[in-house]
Amino acid sequence: MTPTDVNAAPPDDIIICRDVHKWYDGFHAVRGVTTYVKRGEVVIIIGPSGSGKSTFIRTINRLERHERGQIIVDGIPLTDDVRNIDAVRRHVGMVAQSFNLFPHMSALSNITLAPTKVRKLSKQDAIDEAMHLLDRALQLVNLEGYAARYPHQLSGGQQQRVALARALAPAPDLILMDEPFSSLDAGLRGQLRAEVRAILKERGATVICVTHDQEEAMQLADRMAVMNEGRIEQLGSPEQVFNYPDTRFAAEFFGTADFLPAWRDGAYLTSEVGRIPWSEAWATPSRTDDELQVMVRPDCLDMEPEEEGNGVVVQREFLGAFNLYSVGLDSGRRVQVMQSHLARFDPGTRVRTFLREGHQPLPFIDGQALVDEPAYATEPDSS
Repeated sequence: MTPTDVNAAPPDDIIICRDVHKWYDGFHAVRGVTTYVKRGEVVIIIGPSGSGKSTFIRTINRLERHERGQIIVDGIPLTDDVRNIDAVRRHVGMVAQSFNLFPHMSALSNITLAPTKVRKLSKQDAIDEAMHLLDRALQLVNLEGYAARYPHQLSGGQQQRVALARALAPAPDLILMDEPFSSLDAGLRGQLRAEVRAILKERGATVICVTHDQEEAMQLADRMAVMNEGRIEQLGSPEQVFNYPDTRFAAEFFGTADFLPAWRDGAYLTSEVGRIPWSEAWATPSRTDDELQVMVRPDCLDMEPEEEGNGVVVQREFLGAFNLYSVGLDSGRRVQVMQSHLARFDPGTRVRTFLREGHQPLPFIDGQALVDEPAYATEPDSS
């Protein structure tokens, strides 16, 4: 799925970006980003360090100025006019990586600041609304009695909830989140992600969140954008990006993927780990001399001990519920194979590695997938 044509975007889009560019001292950080965000959806921007993801969201509330292109926030074009910038910022909340809480203010005061300043509520109305949000946002970790505490008296998870409540307090049309869970320990991150998504959905918030964490992206996203070198490589649901990556970069960044040489054998796609019927959903290669490859993920492959097999176990990595094996194929290439934690193969074991039933690998040429729309999985040919 390529980034959507925003000229035909439906009217419920809260963000429209057309050909957005940003440079830093000659470095092209954001390169022609064109996309949209629907009202009420959570969009995750994922990519490696330096891919332009944080810079891109900072252009949306004018923390960074884009040099070319168009950004429209809830119908307001983002221009150099200070009135437009102020109008956009009134529609946008922000949760930063460091939470940016005021250290000299209590949790309650941090939360009440936003509705008082942005919506010009009375002090008492702001306090009443903030108390409601504080209770809802923090009740799952029993923080109802912590409203008077200062940031240094709160744990990282508690500070994160205060920052989220502050962003939600003015009822913004859009919330931007930049690596909001990265400073928390792994156990707390997983717990808070689910709870934060529930709070955001309950409020009907529209969210753009930056992360480099694949698990975080899958858990939070309605849609996700994979960024690479300032461009959006792919935009789609987590399932679409994982199962049907558009590019080799998207496949390898979002999940583990191996690529094996393959060839079209009549009505079949054949590789050294087996063959499957050629799908009608796959585009026909335009040049016969192109190198055809097949993408296989660890869960696409199975293996069994066999002296006359096509590979040998090189390494086993125990990951709790399953083992991840590195198998050296007789061709000299390696693939990753996922097995139950009960399936134990020692390094050096000869195995037959083959395609698992119900999984359909994707063909690639020159780093591009040959499929535009998801195809139903077919069973590997048994011959």
